[in-house]
Amino acid sequence: MLRELTIRNLAVIEQVTAEFHPGFHVLTGETGAGKSIVIDALALAAGGRGSAEMIRHGCDRAEVEAVFDLALGHPVWDALVQHGVNASDDEALIIRREILAQGKSSARINGQSVTQSMLREVGEHLVNIHGQHEHQSLLRTERHLDWLDLFAGEELLAEKKQYRQLYQQYQVVVKERKELEERSRQGMQMLDLYRYQIEEINDAHLKLGEDESLVEEKRKLSHAEKLTDSVSEAYDLLYGSKGLASMSRAISRLQDIVKVDPTVLQPLIEQLQSAYYGVEDAAYQLRDYREGIESNPQRLAQIEDRLDVLHAMKRKYGESVELILAYREQIQSEALQLENRDEMLRELSDREEKLLDELGRRAEKLSAARRTASQQLASRIEQELADLQMNRSVFEVKLSSGVLTATGTDTAEFLLSTNPGEPPKSLAKIASGGEMSRVMLALKAIFAQIDEIPVLVFDEVDTGVSGRAAQAIAEKLSLLSRYCQVFSITHLPQVACMADHQYEIVKQMSADQTRTLTSVIHLTSKQRVEELARMLGGVEVTEKTRHHAQEMLILASEAKNRVIAGKN
Repeated sequence: MLRELTIRNLAVIEQVTAEFHPGFHVLTGETGAGKSIVIDALALAAGGRGSAEMIRHGCDRAEVEAVFDLALGHPVWDALVQHGVNASDDEALIIRREILAQGKSSARINGQSVTQSMLREVGEHLVNIHGQHEHQSLLRTERHLDWLDLFAGEELLAEKKQYRQLYQQYQVVVKERKELEERSRQGMQMLDLYRYQIEEINDAHLKLGEDESLVEEKRKLSHAEKLTDSVSEAYDLLYGSKGLASMSRAISRLQDIVKVDPTVLQPLIEQLQSAYYGVEDAAYQLRDYREGIESNPQRLAQIEDRLDVLHAMKRKYGESVELILAYREQIQSEALQLENRDEMLRELSDREEKLLDELGRRAEKLSAARRTASQQLASRIEQELADLQMNRSVFEVKLSSGVLTATGTDTAEFLLSTNPGEPPKSLAKIASGGEMSRVMLALKAIFAQIDEIPVLVFDEVDTGVSGRAAQAIAEKLSLLSRYCQVFSITHLPQVACMADHQYEIVKQMSADQTRTLTSVIHLTSKQRVEELARMLGGVEVTEKTRHHAQEMLILASEAKNRVIAGKN
């Protein structure tokens, strides 16, 4: 249940903290006092969309904090664990939502930052808000099948999930088959082109790294004469010009006198000897290198011709030999697919047919379960409508079979007859606003016992009704509160008096008369009498209306006892 709700700087609310309890709660107050703001705040805490326009004028942010007490093992705890949020089912669940003036928003669950989509998923397990706009969802027939499946229960939902997974596989196969057929229509021209390109690349006999080695060889051959001259001159300077002989004589002269000053001369002799051997070795290497230099104009011409071929291939198929070879692999694969397209088409068609047969069997299984559930749902809703003063109504779930879709072959539509003798018709054609409210309440009453959502919120579900119908709605809301915590915004005293807790939303001017302030007051028994009297009598509250209000509260208490006793 929702234990506490704190609102800061949201619309005309500066700061409000309201504590709530198990049971049936009503929010009452003058029109425009801000009752819907409380519901908007709860919607934000449940992951609803926020905007900068919601922030109180002159403030830079709006904040909402909701504290929930949940049963052990409630599905929301598993959802939090799956999202990596540390939470224990033996503690309160605290949701904090902040909307900034720049339009950005943030959310935290038990102090940990979460995304809005994650918060919305968690919120779906916590709060179900029925606003006046939700009447329109009853007119959307695509929603009717979802309600029917939810009513049918876990077995059908599990079968539906398996069917949907199979249908997704079927869609993938159909897409692959259609794409292959389209490629096949264009394939013959492409196949000829691919064959020509593969042959041309193969004839080139490309090798990885070939172009780099050819460029290096070309550079050497192009400069063979210059290399020979320079290397020969260097060799002659080292060896032919008696350079090494001079170094040898220098070493001999120093060795003759080394005993005179060995400390200085011996290291110098060793350095010269090392240098001598190094120069001698370099000279021999230059000689060998010179002898290996090749001047081969014919080979140079061959290399240039080969590089021309490689350059032409690069212009057509890729910037490097590696890319050209990769391109060949790609078109070889595509050519193979085109050559084998008939076989591949047969395989895809066979798989598509098998999946279609399996989908048909599973769809029929879904349809059979839905036919059974549709009768049960119609019977349950008629019972609920009878409780809501629509006891001669006939409700029908019309199932129609069509093509395979992601949900099977069925479409569902809710039909209603509110007048004896009239056949059931589409809700859009026959249901008034008051009747629509009661049909929606009947659905909520059924599903409140199924979906384990702890907080159910109704924003003026009693719109368009009065008298005994209003009393019936109040009794139904009271009964619902046995399964979950119920909140309702109402202008009807018949509904308000049935609540276990009543909160008045009061709008007043600030002390300096410059701002509008809204507060939420949990009414005492005496205050409830005054508020009900206002709702009964309008502007002027008299002793007569107060007495009437007191009597309504007494009768409401008796009615609640009868409702509870009748359902036990």
